[in-house]
Amino acid sequence: MGVIDLLSIVFMNEDTQIHATPFPALRKKHAMNRLNGRTAVITGGATGIGLAAAKRFVEEGAFVFIFGRRQEALDAAVGDLGPHARAVQGSVSDEADLDRLYRAVKAERGTLDIVFANAGTGSPLPLGQITEEQIDDTFGRNVKAVIFTVQK
Repeated sequence: MGVIDLLSIVFMNEDTQIHATPFPALRKKHAMNRLNGRTAVITGGATGIGLAAAKRFVEEGAFVFIFGRRQEALDAAVGDLGPHARAVQGSVSDEADLDRLYRAVKAERGTLDIVFANAGTGSPLPLGQITEEQIDDTFGRNVKAVIFTVQK
C-alpha cells in the first residue's frame, strides 16, 4: 500500500472527527468530495510527492496552490492539475516569498484549510567534505522553512 493509498482510508466529517473507511467502495464514495471547498497549499508541489498530493487533493475537491522554485515545473504541474490549481513561484527559505504565497491565497480564496509543508532538500556528502554553507542551506530548507511555512 502506497502513501497516497494509506491516506485515502482516512477522511474527516463535518465535525472534524477522523474515521477510517477500510472498504474500497466506501473509500471511493468519500474520496471524490471530502475536500470540497477546501483550500490547500503544498510546498514543493511541482514534482514528486508534492505533485502526487496535489493531484489527490484536486481529485477530492480541493483548490490547491502549489509553491516551488522552478517556474517551468510549476507551469507543467498546473497544466496537469487543471483549473482548481494555481502556482506561485518562490522559495520556502525566503520569508518574503512565503508572504507573497499567502497573500495570493487570501486574495483568491479568502481562507486556507490545509498546509502540506513538503519542500525539502538534501545533499549527502561524506563526512569531512561537508561545508558550513551546505549545512546552513539544508537546515534552512528542511527546518526553518517548514516552521515559517506553517507559522504564517
